[in-house]
Amino acid sequence: MRTNTAGRWSARGSAILGIGIAAIITGGTARAAEISVHDLALIDRLTWGINGSSVAQFQKLGAARWVDQQLHPAADSALPQPVAAQIDAMPDAAGLTPAAINAFQAQGKDADQLTDPEARKTAKQAYQQALNDRAKQAASRSILRALYAPAQLRERMTWFWLNHFNVHQSKAELRLLVGDYEDRAIRAHALGKFGDLLRATLRHPAMLRYLDNAGNANGHLNENYAREIMELHTMGVGSGYTQADVEALAKILTGVGIDLKPEDPKLKPALAPQLVRDGAFEFNPARHDYSDKTFLGHTIRGSGFAEVDEALDLIVHNPATAQHVSRKLATYFVSDEPPQSLIDKMAKAFTASDGDIAQVLAAMIAAPEFDASLKTAERFKDPVGYVYSAVRLAYDDKVVLNTVPIQRWLGRLGEGLYQRQTPDGYPLTATAWNGPGQMMLRFEIARQIGSGSAGLFKPEQADAKDRPAFPLLQNALYFGGLSRTLSSTTRGALDQAISPQDWNTLFLSSPEFMVRQRAEAPHEPS
Repeated sequence: MRTNTAGRWSARGSAILGIGIAAIITGGTARAAEISVHDLALIDRLTWGINGSSVAQFQKLGAARWVDQQLHPAADSALPQPVAAQIDAMPDAAGLTPAAINAFQAQGKDADQLTDPEARKTAKQAYQQALNDRAKQAASRSILRALYAPAQLRERMTWFWLNHFNVHQSKAELRLLVGDYEDRAIRAHALGKFGDLLRATLRHPAMLRYLDNAGNANGHLNENYAREIMELHTMGVGSGYTQADVEALAKILTGVGIDLKPEDPKLKPALAPQLVRDGAFEFNPARHDYSDKTFLGHTIRGSGFAEVDEALDLIVHNPATAQHVSRKLATYFVSDEPPQSLIDKMAKAFTASDGDIAQVLAAMIAAPEFDASLKTAERFKDPVGYVYSAVRLAYDDKVVLNTVPIQRWLGRLGEGLYQRQTPDGYPLTATAWNGPGQMMLRFEIARQIGSGSAGLFKPEQADAKDRPAFPLLQNALYFGGLSRTLSSTTRGALDQAISPQDWNTLFLSSPEFMVRQRAEAPHEPS
């Protein structure tokens, strides 16, 4: 039981701390005191979590321009300099070349060939550690962009598509490939045309390795990738395609694979013009099935890589793809069971715009069903949404120096980056994440974030020192906006806090923080 003294501390201390922070933080954060709960809900729904900086950007631009900039961010939308500096220092930040992949594979082969058991063990451990380091750096880049990129909607869509076109880092050398896959195949097309995004994933070695198409060849048919393209990536289960369509697509995809060698493969003169190479991607005509195929009711003549483009066009323009993609987007942003009327509006925009993802999202945001969801529906946060929103709110634009604690939290909560083993990606609905075990872990993480720096400001280097940092949750944004979204029960619990650390933990553990912001104050029992 809390004491009355503690309660008095809370009321007086909260006010004093709030005034002090408001005086320290200038500009947009001060204006955050004027934000409406509806605008808070809109910002929170389209970003990785509301904070003073996002409110300042919203109020500077106004709602319409802010939404437009989120839908159409500049290609060079700059990261804050301390974030860019961390990312630029990573060896794969500028891209992964076939030569770099070859070097890693050579390291692994060299380790296997050592005859001395101890030397071989040491060399293999070094090789595995090097792969782990690359995956950890990829996760760090992803987290830093999610926390600090001004183009927040693009970052949320990057995670969505990474999950939609899921690959698992533990297969083969995917730990080396996942960062490049996210940066260049996914993020680059996250708000562009769906067809371009699908083609970018098809041409990346991470996808070709994960779903085995690198071994799909004439006479050695492998249907894995063809099946997942239709079942998960585009049309969806029960949309009308048949097993014969899957087999036809698998034949169309024969020869689509990976080649890390600098020199072209040896080919018959008649096939040489059919060769396609782009980095580690290769279409090898010598491995392709050149028979004519019947796919989705259309005849596709055996013509080499042009068959792939023809088949993807048929899939992307199939009405089932517009419905399937729109339903997943609406589930991600709006509700576990989005209204069909909303899905139809988004699918109509998908078809009319040739799969322009930004236009599909614009149709969603403009729909009355979306606005209604801001007022009434509670969009439960998945673990990634919970952790990112907590860190964004706690530290705003103070840049973390070590993302490893965040990577560990996501792993413990069951939604680690690049760690979903199956190609279906992590579930998007609340039932997967709102069980009692999940809640206990969230409370523990809330305590870690709310009590201090949680290791976020201690660089991962030998003899590095933790830099002073304390979460600033009781700020102008809280007193001017967030406090109005809390129930009397939650406010009562916060009043019982015995210290700032206790207050932070209670706030981050509150029922209101487990869901996306609502556009209405809570209805209190009469």
